[in-house]
Amino acid sequence: MNNSDADWTFGGAWPYAPKWFDTPEGRLHYIDEGPRDGPPIVFVHGNPTWSYLYRRFIKAVTGWGFRAIAMDHLGFGRSDKPTRTDVYAIARHADRCEALLESLNLENATLVVQDWGGPIGLTWAARRPERVSGLFVLNTFFQRPVREVPLPTILRAFRTPVVGELLVKGAHAFVKGFLFQAGLNDPARLTETDKAAYLAPHPNWSSRSGILAFPRQIPFGPNGPVSDFVAAEGAKLEAAFGNKPVKIVWPMKDVAFSAETLDGMWLKAFPHAEVTRVDDAGHFIQEDAYEIVIPEMMDFIGGSNMRSGRPA
Repeated sequence: MNNSDADWTFGGAWPYAPKWFDTPEGRLHYIDEGPRDGPPIVFVHGNPTWSYLYRRFIKAVTGWGFRAIAMDHLGFGRSDKPTRTDVYAIARHADRCEALLESLNLENATLVVQDWGGPIGLTWAARRPERVSGLFVLNTFFQRPVREVPLPTILRAFRTPVVGELLVKGAHAFVKGFLFQAGLNDPARLTETDKAAYLAPHPNWSSRSGILAFPRQIPFGPNGPVSDFVAAEGAKLEAAFGNKPVKIVWPMKDVAFSAETLDGMWLKAFPHAEVTRVDDAGHFIQEDAYEIVIPEMMDFIGGSNMRSGRPA
């Protein structure tokens, strides 16, 4: 699929005009919808998705007068896809996300994050807490692991040289096997249009470097560059948001992030957070349980903006 606007509407499922932000490592795609003076809601995706993951969320918030911003990380969606692996380090993803959001000069934003969007997007909130009025956290991480965690066989395979390339860049297993199957409680929820939208950004081997880079950075213990990064930035976030609104919505059938991550890490860091546990949802809760998550989000952003002095 080429990068023309017509190809990327997916029959009207993604009707949003593309915007672009240049970085030294490549051009980032994002959308910015709704009234300019509306309270901004920022959506940050993970692996191997793109901002299409939040299509229903964007429609909901803009319909109620909020401003919606959703970006595609480098290597994902309509953003550029360098083949160099060093550009996909989590710290560099976070720096690019911060640079894009800072260029928009947002105030009283609510940040919505999931999966790798957590450590990437929350870094902006940790560094610029004066711009963020509340956090709406889906299944993710932003704390140092307290102990060694054995990796599942498939993740060990992704991290193995050559094998990982064949599985992720060759067979496209992370999208076809995880996003379309194991990451959902009900795989039938994805339509053929949805699958086409998720396949479109990565048509060949060379476009899938960003997908492979994420599983190779998963922290499986307290030591390592990603563990050190989230520990440092997570401590800033905890200090800045100890008295700010935090809402957590957690899928209880997630094969990647268990309830132990929620109870043992998130609720220890933010004991004041409101929590909703969704029993019948897998990793991609935005697809599995959007009927639950979107009302929870709307209730939260209405209250969060009222508390910050901005009427919903």
